[in-house]
This record gives sequence, C-alpha cells and structure tokens, in this order.
Amino acid sequence: MLRALGLAVGDLVHRPVLAIIVQAAAISLLLFVLLGGVLLWLLSGSDPCEFVGLGSCPLGFGGGVAGAIGLTLLAAWILYPAVAIAVVTAFTDRIASAVEERHYAATANTAKRIAIGRGLLMGLKSAGRLLLFNLLALPFYLLLLVTGVGPLILFVIVNGVAFGRDVAELAAARHGDRVSRRAWLKHTRGQQHLIGLVISILFLVPFANLLAPVIGTAAGIHLFSGSFWAMNSDKRRVARLRPHAAAS
Repeated sequence: MLRALGLAVGDLVHRPVLAIIVQAAAISLLLFVLLGGVLLWLLSGSDPCEFVGLGSCPLGFGGGVAGAIGLTLLAAWILYPAVAIAVVTAFTDRIASAVEERHYAATANTAKRIAIGRGLLMGLKSAGRLLLFNLLALPFYLLLLVTGVGPLILFVIVNGVAFGRDVAELAAARHGDRVSRRAWLKHTRGQQHLIGLVISILFLVPFANLLAPVIGTAAGIHLFSGSFWAMNSDKRRVARLRPHAAAS
C-alpha cells in the first residue's frame, strides 16, 4: 500500500499525469462555479424566512451572493469527492496508460481500453456510491458536530471505504476477466481501504484535494499491477502442480 502511494505521488510530476490533474481540477471547479451561479439565481429575491414560516426576510443581491457562496462551499465539502471521482473517471484510461507505460510496459501492451460508455457508467456508479454513503452518514455528521473533529473523522472513514473500492475497480477494469478481477478485489480489500483513507484525508487539505483523486487512481493502478499478476501466477503454478500431486 505504501509502495503504491509513494509511486503515485512520484507520478504527479510526469507530464501526461500533470496535464490530467490540471484538466480534471478545472472541470471540477467549473461545475461548482456553475452550481454557485444557479444558487445565486434561486436565492436572489427569495424569502427564506417566509419559506419556513418565520415572518419575512427577503434576500437582496448581497444576501443572495452570501447565501450562494455559503451553500456552494458546503456542497463542495460534502460533494467534492463524488464530483472528483466522476470527473477523473473520464480520464482513467489516460491515467492508466501513462502510469503503466512508465512503470509496467509489459502489461501495458495487453491492456483493454475502457470504452466511453463504460467509463461514464463507472463514473456515475462511483459518484452515486459516494453520495449514498455520505447521505446515510449525514445524521451522524450532524450528531458529531458537538465533538468538533467527529464529522471530519467520520468523513475520512466513510469516503475512505467508498473511494478505496472505486479506485481499485478503475485500476482493474483494463485487465483480466471478471472472475479474476473480483478475486483480486476481494484479496486486496484491506489495502484498498487504507489507500482510500489516505486519499480521504487529502480531500480535507486545501490544494491537496485537487490532487487527491488522481493520486488515488494512480495508487490503485500500482496496487493492481504489483499484486494482480503475482496472485494469478501463483494460482496457475498451483494448478500445474495439482495433477502431479494427485498422481503421487
């Protein structure tokens, strides 16, 4: 796990990966800017007090701007991991190609490209899983507010479990068959969760959160390439030995 994360951090200076980081971060930030614009349009001139039955307090343009900024920041804190993984999924094939060609040239030649439709489906699935996990945890986030750090710890755990699984599935998508991929995912579940926890912590650090999804994706590829082929090689070796053992 530490090897995979270390190699992933080293890949950040690789030009193709660096270009993807800039593009993915720009798209993610643009989505939240658009969200802020929509919220500003909805809030300007609205009356939130009347909406909840507490008299009248219509918002002017200034109040709308303040409300839109506040809600956008809140949405970014809660939704950014889901948005980031969905956006980065669109670049998964490019990230995987860059990392594999740099470190695992032999297996890069046998990789299967991820079709656009399949990539979009995987991105939506990953984003949906992250959103679902966080929505289920929302009551506990609120209950833990009194502890100060409780929501942050829960955020790391919830998103770590989901994100670790996501980056592992993305890494495995280009190689092997469904049965071998499922076996590998089950075999490395603990390492996936540890990678996910580290990436979730990075999501809480300003500027590092822009790198977190790419680091996670690259770490998943290193974890996969460092263990999948060895695991399947061991299985083939055992299969070859079984007939000899039975004969003796």
